[in-house]
Amino acid sequence: MGPLHGVKVIEIASIGPGPFAAMLLADLGADVVRIDRAGGAGNPLGEGAWNFMHRGRRSAAVDLKHADGRELILRLCERTDALIEGFRPGVMERLGLGPDTVAARNPRLVYGRMTGYGQDGPMAHVAGHDINYIAIAGVLGAMGRTGERPPIPLNLVADFGGGGMLLALGVVSAVLEARTSGQGQVVDAAMVEGSALLATMFHAMRAAGLWSDTPGTNLLDSGAPFYEVYATSDGGHVAVGALEPQFYATLLRLLELEDMPQWERARWPEYKQRFAAVFATRTRDEWAARLEGEDACATAVLALHEAPHHPHNVARGTFTDFGPAPAPRFSRTPAAISRPPAEPGADTDAVLADWGIEDVAALRAAGAVSGPG
Repeated sequence: MGPLHGVKVIEIASIGPGPFAAMLLADLGADVVRIDRAGGAGNPLGEGAWNFMHRGRRSAAVDLKHADGRELILRLCERTDALIEGFRPGVMERLGLGPDTVAARNPRLVYGRMTGYGQDGPMAHVAGHDINYIAIAGVLGAMGRTGERPPIPLNLVADFGGGGMLLALGVVSAVLEARTSGQGQVVDAAMVEGSALLATMFHAMRAAGLWSDTPGTNLLDSGAPFYEVYATSDGGHVAVGALEPQFYATLLRLLELEDMPQWERARWPEYKQRFAAVFATRTRDEWAARLEGEDACATAVLALHEAPHHPHNVARGTFTDFGPAPAPRFSRTPAAISRPPAEPGADTDAVLADWGIEDVAALRAAGAVSGPG
């Protein structure tokens, strides 16, 4: 059983960071119930058993606009430690399921809220996505090679790092505090703020004069020849991160390059050309065979479909049939994927029965819930 065994969480269905946070909690052993919409298709990017982020939890289909459906959610809230939702500010209040209403039924409940811009402020009600949140957080603008547009780092930074992961941390922290105080609270997880927080080190480096405002000229943004991605003869790539002097020296030796003073910044562009010329002489896998077993901090750049087959990932069991394995690892209470992703509403009756709801048939007859009976 995972370290969160015994913790109960209600997840109001959403897309992106909300499901990711719920997946993390479920992987760590929490009993998470996903509340999907009843009687209709949702966003195709969010719902369905294809979505690995829905693993580890059951789904109940509830009509939140139905009076009996809303009351059912409040009854479930009486039995849970936390609720997480990802609507725009004010939506849950208009549904009659806002934090004050829920707290009246369960003062100990932690109410986790996932938004892009936060619960207040001039942009709180504006639509956006990961790329917008990292843009105004200053993170997107710090990326990129000199003279090029900022790259798009998938939607990893705001949705999952600065969003879902910090929401999960906030919920766990507040649940822990509630067990001492007897009082729940609202966790306002905004992806702009989470993304900004992830960039704390770069703000510190800039304040210390160690980071230039010109992208592509710094230590970690492709400016340094020893922290760069190089093309190989077969069209593949090798990632180099030889920051420390001893690793840089090992890299030079393995590449059979003459000494190039690591911190002679004026010559970094010249050194990058030398590195590029050498890496272009062999295939990606040839370089991997030569470099990955050495302390040169150089590895092959793998595609999504290749990563599960890398020998290290195989040995560690890093990937499963339902996506990457739970992380981090615990020595005594291991995290685990308890069940595959469920279709919306697949477990309505079983979930409600397990949570002590006895009038399921009446709720189904009224149209407040749906899914297989």
